Amino acid sequence: MATYKRLPVTFERGEGVWLWDIDGKRYLDALSGIAVCGLGHAHPGVRDAICEQAGLLTHTSNIYHIAEQERLGTMLNDLAGMDRVFFANSGAEANEAAIKLARLHAHRCGIENPAILVAENSFHGRTLATLSATGNRRAQAGFEPLVQGFVRVPYDDLDAIEIAAANRPNIVAILIEPIQGEGGIRIPADDYLARLRAICDREGWLLIFDEIQTGMGRTGRLFAHNHSGISPDVMTLAKGLGNGVPIGACLARGAAAEVLTPGSHGSTFGGNPLACRAGRAVLETIATEDLTANAARQGAYLLASFQEAFAEISGVVAIRGRGLMLGIELDRPCAELVGIALDSGLLINVTAERVIRLLPPLILTKPEADLLVQRLTECVQGFLGST
Repeated sequence: MATYKRLPVTFERGEGVWLWDIDGKRYLDALSGIAVCGLGHAHPGVRDAICEQAGLLTHTSNIYHIAEQERLGTMLNDLAGMDRVFFANSGAEANEAAIKLARLHAHRCGIENPAILVAENSFHGRTLATLSATGNRRAQAGFEPLVQGFVRVPYDDLDAIEIAAANRPNIVAILIEPIQGEGGIRIPADDYLARLRAICDREGWLLIFDEIQTGMGRTGRLFAHNHSGISPDVMTLAKGLGNGVPIGACLARGAAAEVLTPGSHGSTFGGNPLACRAGRAVLETIATEDLTANAARQGAYLLASFQEAFAEISGVVAIRGRGLMLGIELDRPCAELVGIALDSGLLINVTAERVIRLLPPLILTKPEADLLVQRLTECVQGFLGST
């Protein structure tokens, strides 16, 4: 079905931060499959793990114990300070699990019409519930009636949350991205997440972090909320967890970890041996190659380099970033920059109409970062000079 407006290129193979198309042209991948291939392409550790597991067992069903699922679940819980994890196949499914968990928790507490507080310009998925939670009217249009039970407030606005708390006694949770990705790489105030934690503790709400795009080392810490020194009650992961193998996860701690029970939720493919072995290989590689530190280091270098490169260019409004999650905001719509960059052998993305989004692999080196800055600077200068 025509659900994608595809770019005029077909890739044949990849290695590290590079992709080659069917004509042999090489491209620097500064998008990582939209924050998925954090270890780059054809990483030997992930490749070998997948091949080995495929030769042993790929699927049995969740009506049996799955050793690889238990191993990955234990690793994730230990790293995140969580107690239990539900495995799905995507970020949207992980968020669906979190939404269902919050609603079931509320009903068991006697709240008949629970509401979840969400943010404007957020993105949580394209299933009906996650689309309803998403703060993008363009994505929602035509799919009405949307799922009820969401209260929307501006992102990074604590006063709006306090007003909602005073006027909506049926709020049971906050679902928020630590950094808004699709919304334009919006980074909140340094104390925002910590103050959300304090509000949730005061009100008895669940704090749910959507770390689907920000997690797995992307921001220079394993999870973006680690920068704030607090923990959520529920956290969702996907994208970089499998380095291209579809997998999602909904983690919970404390009372939230005990809400879902046999029969209350499930997935046919979720947590199968192949996907979980890939996830374990990703976590092992991030640790052994110290990729969170590299993401922090190269991200800071890219941020400083772009600030210097665009310092005298009036069409650049802002440059934002944390780790290898960067946004360059222009003063005009710039979707055509994606095609311009493609022609120059560079893969980027434009989101929120005016923001160039960069999500390069965590394995990025300084020479590759320099090349990224050079190619993108030339593309942006040419674009601004012609518009």
